[in-house]
Parts: sequence; C-alpha cells; structure tokens
Amino acid sequence: MKSYRLNRLFNGKSGNCFDVAIDHGFFNEYPFLNGIENIQKAVDVLVNAAPDAIQLTIGQAQYLQSIPGRHKPSLVLRTDVANVYGKDLPRALFSRMIENPVEQALRLDATCVVVNLFSIPGEPEVADQCIQNILKIKPVCERYAMPLMIEPLVFRPNTEAGGYMVNGDPEKIIPLVRQGVELGADIIKADPTDDVTQYHRIVEIAGNIPVLVRGGGKASDQEIMERTYGLMQQGVKGIVYGRNVIQHANPAGMTKALMALVHEGARPADVMHLLNS
Repeated sequence: MKSYRLNRLFNGKSGNCFDVAIDHGFFNEYPFLNGIENIQKAVDVLVNAAPDAIQLTIGQAQYLQSIPGRHKPSLVLRTDVANVYGKDLPRALFSRMIENPVEQALRLDATCVVVNLFSIPGEPEVADQCIQNILKIKPVCERYAMPLMIEPLVFRPNTEAGGYMVNGDPEKIIPLVRQGVELGADIIKADPTDDVTQYHRIVEIAGNIPVLVRGGGKASDQEIMERTYGLMQQGVKGIVYGRNVIQHANPAGMTKALMALVHEGARPADVMHLLNS
C-alpha cells in the first residue's frame, strides 16, 4: 500500500518529483518567512503552478487540503521542529517530533512524512534526538504504509558560517545519507554537493532509495537552472526547493521552469524565458 501514496508523489510519466517546501515558519526564524508571510496566497500561487507536492506543517496543511477538486499537489507533512537554524544559537538545541505524526498525516491525507537527521559540529545530543525521532516514527510508518522521507543535513560550524549554512563536502554527506537509508528511509532528501558533478556518489550510496535534492541557499536563476540540470543527469529522482522558489520574484514561473527540467529533460536555456512570463 505504501506504493499507492508514492504514486501520488512521483510523476506518473517521468517518475520524478518536485516538492516545494514552505514549512519554514515552523522554525521560528524571521528571515524564513520572506515570501510566505501570506501563506494562503503562497499556497494558491504554487497550486496554480502545479508542482508535484508542497511541503507543509500540521498548522498550514489546511491551506492546501481545503482546496476542492482532485488536481492539486500532494501534501508532504513536516513532522519535526528544531531551533538549530539561527545565526546566534540558543544555549540548548533540540529537534522535537510532533505527537502521533503518522496518525496526523493520515488525517490530513498526506502522501509522505519528512523528518530531519542533523549532523551539527559539537552537538551530538541533537543528532541523538533526530535518531530517536526516526526510530520512533519508522515502525508506525510501516504499520500504516506511510512513506518516510529522511532529510540528512550536515551543518558547518556556527562560528564559521552561522545561520543554517550546510556543508557540501560529499565525504560528510555520504555517511549521513547512508545512515538515513539504514534507518529505513523510503526517500532521501539531501543537500547538493559543492561540486555538483560528484552527486552521483550520493545517489550510489542510497542504493534503490530515491534521492531528492534540497535547494540550499538563495542563488541566481542561472545557477539554480544549471545546478538542477546537472543533478538530474546523475540519477536523482527530483528536487525539494523552498527559498529559491517562494522568495523568487516570480514563484509560478520558477516552478514551471523547474518542472520542465525535472520532468521533461529540458535544458536551462529552454526554460529561462518562463522566469519572466
């Protein structure tokens, strides 16, 4: 039965997925709200642009799921909240899971749940909390045939790059991705490597588990298009982009351009015009 939900998440023709993440309000960081101040408007714009999925929280899923009709993006439900993203970190860090996450996902008609797997320098307690979250949710996901997306994130030291700056070193990403697979991920959502041409190593280490690539920090249109095209040539099954879509001057155009790269094999030059349409 898990495959039934995955069939709603991954495109029937290409077999790939474009998930737009707008769950950033969960993390209590003011800059994360840029572009989603009006969550209803943000959801409506994305629904009209028709990505495969929208990633939301338990409090915001209503804006997607209350839209009538069958033709709308699938819901990917964020199940954990953390305080590790700020430039100035609090004294105690945490990553906490919502109560009964799979049951809540079922009530919201989600196609997938997502949970973090952090590797933060000097913060082993947060990694332990993430692993405990995954160990707790995995058996329930199996019981109810709910796909589990694990999000391995390798952070750079906060003193070096404060404010949610991730490490693109494949030798740090690879073991964490493999740990996510070993813990039972049905989907891996991982950061791009600094050298995009090395991403096939991430795909390889995940085995037969589909890999979706996170968007990372804000980048230029040309860089996003070229990076996405390069990633799609290496066997990834899609992308999960947030800020590079919702904080763009034309979120609908950016969504359509990325959909063409992910599902139609388009080249960057083929889609740049969509960003201005």
